[in-house]
Amino acid sequence: MGSAAVSFTSCSGGRNRKAAELDDSTKTAMEMEALKMQEPEFEMVTSHGTMKIKLYGKTPKHRDNFKKLVEEGYYDGMRFHRVIEGFMIQGGDPYSRDTAQIDLWGQGGPGYTVPAEFVNEYWHKKGALAAARKGDMANPRKASSGSQFYIVHDENACLHLDGQYTIFGEVIEGLDVIDRIATVATDRYDRPYEDVMIISVKQIGLPEPPAQADSSAVSQDTTSAE
Repeated sequence: MGSAAVSFTSCSGGRNRKAAELDDSTKTAMEMEALKMQEPEFEMVTSHGTMKIKLYGKTPKHRDNFKKLVEEGYYDGMRFHRVIEGFMIQGGDPYSRDTAQIDLWGQGGPGYTVPAEFVNEYWHKKGALAAARKGDMANPRKASSGSQFYIVHDENACLHLDGQYTIFGEVIEGLDVIDRIATVATDRYDRPYEDVMIISVKQIGLPEPPAQADSSAVSQDTTSAE
């Protein structure tokens, strides 16, 4: 009886350990899923290569706005309308889709602004994604453009912008794409002579949708059963 009791306790302990391991695995998976929701990742395909972008969880208003615009396909077909080598590249203006409206490039948006979200730990490092905005005289609260953004090319030239413009993400893959775009020839208004297109932007790392039942197969089976 004594040995049986010991044996039973040992098996129970093994089951408990396995259950704990499963619980830890499930917890880790849930934490990773939550992080993806808080800091979603996007693929931006441009005419000069593809960048992978991560948005920050501590700037939720900008994150959610960017995500919404991407879901609407808002950025697809736009241009990087302002490029300054050694500084930054700027896009997100709907006017930039149309060369006939070139004089308006830099003035467009979705018709609203996003409240500033300054976070001390985010800074203008190379690849930082930040929101463009109007100047302080017209915009003392430093509210961000509803859609226009810029990506830092040279952090040394942009550090004075910390605390002035909301940084809400970063390029985590494709820094060389920034280099290629930043070095295109531009006119005196910093507009590229060649088209630097945003071909598409889409969110990545989303869970796979559940498989749909084959209705035709169900129909055939039903017919066969009859």
